[in-house]
Amino acid sequence: MRSLRPHTLRARLTLGLLVLLAVSCAAVGLAAVVELNGFLTGRLDEQLTEAGNRFAVSLEHKAEPKKDDHDGDEHADTRRQATGTFGARLVDRTVTNAAVVRPSGTLNVDLTAADRERLADVPVDGRGHSVGLSALDDYRVLATRGLDGDVLITGMPLEPVEAAVHRLELVAGIVFGAALTAAGVAGALWVRWSLRPLSRVAATATRVSELPLASGEVALPPRAPESDPRGEVGRVAGAFNRMLGHVEDALTKRHASEERLRSFAADASHELRTPVASVRGHAELALLHPGPLPPEITRALQRIAAESTRMGAMVDDLLLLARLDAGRPLETAAVDLTRLVLDALTDARATGSGHRWELDLPEDPVTVKGDAHRLQQVLANLLSNARLHTPAGTKVTVTLETDGSTASLKVHDDGPGIPEDIQPGVFERFTRADRSTKAETGGAGLGLSIVAAVAEAHGGSVTLESRPGSTTFTVRLDGA
Repeated sequence: MRSLRPHTLRARLTLGLLVLLAVSCAAVGLAAVVELNGFLTGRLDEQLTEAGNRFAVSLEHKAEPKKDDHDGDEHADTRRQATGTFGARLVDRTVTNAAVVRPSGTLNVDLTAADRERLADVPVDGRGHSVGLSALDDYRVLATRGLDGDVLITGMPLEPVEAAVHRLELVAGIVFGAALTAAGVAGALWVRWSLRPLSRVAATATRVSELPLASGEVALPPRAPESDPRGEVGRVAGAFNRMLGHVEDALTKRHASEERLRSFAADASHELRTPVASVRGHAELALLHPGPLPPEITRALQRIAAESTRMGAMVDDLLLLARLDAGRPLETAAVDLTRLVLDALTDARATGSGHRWELDLPEDPVTVKGDAHRLQQVLANLLSNARLHTPAGTKVTVTLETDGSTASLKVHDDGPGIPEDIQPGVFERFTRADRSTKAETGGAGLGLSIVAAVAEAHGGSVTLESRPGSTTFTVRLDGA
């Protein structure tokens, strides 16, 4: 039943209008039917009172004839009696005579036991009562006392009253049905016209909800047309437009801040490359000094060289991310992804001999369009990530698949997995799965962010599925 409920405000308002109108029509129709039935019944009671009990009195001393016997018609007083008038005489609650006026004269009525019981139960109070006679029809009857202590009943058929009431019910049903139909159509049009400003607000909100607001420059759609601010819809439209203005200002400031940050990262990374290389060169030159050096100085120079090498790699990564953020195009050429996977796995086996490396490649080479150097970096970062964050003996499987239009590269390991609290931000910069890892071996947390940025720059994507004992990174790229 829930699915049958109207979901839109327009439908609910129209349905509510129709329900209220239907209740009003039903109340008016019911009141009219009840009033007409009471009025016509009252008029019938007046006719019974005016007719008196002459017809019933004429049956008082009449010998009971056989059924359909008209020999006694001359004894029945049918003067000023309408066709269908019923008369009966009861002695000690027993019906002795019963007849009805017909156009050809009076006709005795063969009453059933139930009919006789109903007539016997009619109160002798001089007022009209409705009785259903199976031998005839529904009647309005009036009971009075006779001169001999008997009870005389006079009745008239209720069929004219019932016919008039049924006619009114039919006419009211047709008229109210037509009125409801016309009101439904007119009400739907009126509600739709009245809610047009709100529909425009909803359309504008839908367009805004479809915009990518997470990053980059965002152009919000035109504001929703404002209507009379004195109405609820007008106030909603005005408030919504003001909110869009605040959102647009915030997005503009955020974009400007992002651009300044990217520019700073790119400039800083570019400017740091030379001094970092200089520091590394001087440290290496000092280590080549022919004279003897104290062990502490040798150790310090080795650390300076190692850290400057690490800092140089970090600066290169930051510069790459800054260029990707700026939308700089990558090289586009046919890249043999199968060859890249083979070379990357060979390098991984050399640096991670304590792990078990497995390969699953299709029979035919997989080719994609892209930057071979950056895709090689993606493979190297994923394999390095699997080696650094899993214990020795972990099995790492590299799978390459294609369906002709999309290439899928999967790096799976059966290590301890990535903690759930880190998974949502694992592709963000400076995110490290194991914060306790030493800086010398753990990296700066830029490897997976480079994987995501390079995949996105190639029009692809990267996803993660991880739980204890199973971690899978999946890179999808458009095929050549």
